[in-house]
Amino acid sequence: MFITLKPHKPHYENVPFEVPDNWVWTTLGDIFTLQAGKNITAKDISEKQDKTHCFPCYGGNGLRGYVSSYNREGRFPLIGRQGALCGNINEANGRFYATEHAVVVDTYCDTNIDWAINILLYLNLNQYATSTAQPGLSVATINEVMVPVPPLKEQQRISQKLNDWFCLIDQIEQGKEDLQTTIKQTKSRILDLAIHGKLVPQDPNDEPAIELLKRINPDFTPCDNGHYTQLPDGWTIAPMQILCSLIDGDKQNGIERINLDVKYLRGERDAKTLTSGKYVATKSLLILVDGENSGEVFRTPIEGYQGSTFKQLFINENMNSRYVLQVINLHRRILRENKVGSAIPHLNKKLFKAIEVPIPPYKEQQRIVETINKVFMSLDLIMESL
Repeated sequence: MFITLKPHKPHYENVPFEVPDNWVWTTLGDIFTLQAGKNITAKDISEKQDKTHCFPCYGGNGLRGYVSSYNREGRFPLIGRQGALCGNINEANGRFYATEHAVVVDTYCDTNIDWAINILLYLNLNQYATSTAQPGLSVATINEVMVPVPPLKEQQRISQKLNDWFCLIDQIEQGKEDLQTTIKQTKSRILDLAIHGKLVPQDPNDEPAIELLKRINPDFTPCDNGHYTQLPDGWTIAPMQILCSLIDGDKQNGIERINLDVKYLRGERDAKTLTSGKYVATKSLLILVDGENSGEVFRTPIEGYQGSTFKQLFINENMNSRYVLQVINLHRRILRENKVGSAIPHLNKKLFKAIEVPIPPYKEQQRIVETINKVFMSLDLIMESL
């Protein structure tokens, strides 16, 4: 059965593209009744649903909260008509309240609701918004948007086919997320194998790690292996504080330099300059000591001033710095979960300094880092291709 349009409408000649013979070009106003909801004050909207505020309230960007009354009942597409996201499509079902910024789409005749939602999404109604400080869509404008309409049964077939494809896409997306999780777990496992001496073969000709520790600190007394009871010959254990230190750069004044804060180093904002600060040389290591991501390490691309949430991480030259960074990376989760401070969480420096570091001979550190880089590069290529 073909849907019935409103009577006395002219035939449209200048259509965007040809459609099958049993389709028709018309406007949204011909097949839908569009009506904006009613205003409601913010104090009447609750963020949480409870016995009093039991009805969903929809505004220009979807669900706003819950209210004590409703002005619509049924299943309807909703068009947001105010703000930068105007033209967005949501769906309401059951009893709900539509505000003046939500346009309720009621079918003039027997139109498949799923098809209606999909065609509204396809039309990208935001392109018809007024280009003002507060973009908006009028019902009159939406009514005049042209749309190709198939027969009702074909609408149903289209909707079913789209649902099938969307289900497949969801499965692919879930598979992608599962693979990303597997890759992250694989990286952690590789690091774990590395610090247990199981990633690369040992060379008996390598200088034992105890010798490089003596160069770092002649008075250092090796501790027992703690959690690492089966390390290869030539390896040893030392706390992180023996291998590296957290320092501040020298104070400078009157020299303009880039502020090396976390947002700049992440590429989230452009460089800002300061005329004084704690000097950091190019290719220095900065470790976050304040904030949720405490323990994250950055290598500075240029010289500048140390960001306020950082300390400089100085790794002893007798150690392969990239090996030490991989050990820190392996302990990132523990460092995140054991931050100190309430208002602003800080890196637990005591915990950081006490991290037990399995130390292989220097040449084996190099082989481990090279192997990790090769494997991680392959895994990153897989991630990028997803």
